[in-house]
Amino acid sequence: MESRKREFKIGTWVGGISTFFLISFFLVPAYLPADSVPDLSGRANIIDYAYDDSWGNLQDSESSGVGHDQVTEGKFAWTELDPYAGFIYGFGDLNCHNKADRSWEINGNQMPVCVRDLGIFLGLAIGGFLFSRRGLNRWTIRDSFLSIFPDDRLERVYRENLRLKALMVVAAIMVAPMALDGFGQMLTSYESTATMRLLTGTPFGLFLGVYLSAAFSSRPKLFNSDAGAVILPAGSRFNLAKPLEEE
Repeated sequence: MESRKREFKIGTWVGGISTFFLISFFLVPAYLPADSVPDLSGRANIIDYAYDDSWGNLQDSESSGVGHDQVTEGKFAWTELDPYAGFIYGFGDLNCHNKADRSWEINGNQMPVCVRDLGIFLGLAIGGFLFSRRGLNRWTIRDSFLSIFPDDRLERVYRENLRLKALMVVAAIMVAPMALDGFGQMLTSYESTATMRLLTGTPFGLFLGVYLSAAFSSRPKLFNSDAGAVILPAGSRFNLAKPLEEE
């Protein structure tokens, strides 16, 4: 497209929202009263610490299903915090396991998400802003994703139609480190360090940030349904097998 306004806007939104959460993960525990958030140990994708009688606050040395005695550590309910802090800790409660041994502390308060999630949001921010600077709408998500790379580096990819393979290789390089580190902890006695979790979460987030931006930016209708109008590396052009049908 002659204009990149849509791609710039979408990439900026993805990067901006991710940056808001990333900063909030550090800011909220820093301004809360010291030692007001105890060590936590919940479950991923489940709300565990909304109220005093929530699942996470009822775990003790005998009933704990995650190896954490919350009764000893002290109860925590993010609904009792101010709206901003409550939203951030609630977001972390829902999306992260909140394990104390995999999370950092600030001001004596456990952070809302684990170190790996910090890396993921850092990568999301970088990926969104990267797409806002370089990303293009090239009809498909795959081609829009690849547009962040210089066209002269993609000439062979397009001449030999290796676009899907190229995307899969990029995905493997950026996702595999986190998968290997995570499954290594799950299946063996290996215990990852905070630095390793940060380093493996960041490339995954970067891939996700670029992919999300490409997904929202790819709009064939902006080309008036003319696939041949899309400018691709190596002088390539799309050829549809049959006319695009309106839904």
